Amino acid sequence: MSSYTGDVQAGGPADVRDLPGLTISKLAVSEMANNAYLLRDTTSGDALLIDAAADPEALRALIGDADLRTVVTTHGHWDHHRALPDVVEATGAETVAHAADAPDLPVAVQRTVGHGDTVTVGAYTLEVVHLRGHTPGSIALVLRAGGDAGDHVWTGDSLFPGGVGNTQQDPQRFASLIDDVEHRLFDVLPDETWVYPGHGKDTTIGTERPHLAEWRARGW
Repeated sequence: MSSYTGDVQAGGPADVRDLPGLTISKLAVSEMANNAYLLRDTTSGDALLIDAAADPEALRALIGDADLRTVVTTHGHWDHHRALPDVVEATGAETVAHAADAPDLPVAVQRTVGHGDTVTVGAYTLEVVHLRGHTPGSIALVLRAGGDAGDHVWTGDSLFPGGVGNTQQDPQRFASLIDDVEHRLFDVLPDETWVYPGHGKDTTIGTERPHLAEWRARGW
């Protein structure tokens, strides 16, 4: 049984989950306790980084000898891409983000993606899910690993344990985000799906599902 919990602290070690053929490493960085995730295909050595948030030295150590091909930025907020220029310069990785948030990044986005597009890491494919509200171009990435490996989703700042992301008390933005999270994540992903957020601890779709109506009622 895996010892992975997803409970990491800024300045502390990464937590590592081993799936068949794929390793997921979670590292917390910066005073904002941002989560960065490295996905590595153990056969090819190809890797993908989700959110080069801060502390480029720590991220380069996390990457190690992996062949980092891609860095996906989940959304345009500054705390999720401060190390992006350093990581890209060191690795030559392709930068990926949603078109609506791409102008907010500190480097040119080489590939813009939209809802339903895919990105790959080695033999694995992740589906892009556009979640509108926290920012116009926030995205999640869904991995359907199959078998005992299950389903996994990286949600940036759009879904956390206990609620959706901050929409600055804007009713329209909140309605947009809660609708997208419900219809594009909860309506299509099974309860066992593991949720990796942009800050803090992980959760599962099943843990959060009973609270959707509560979140709607409170408006955040």
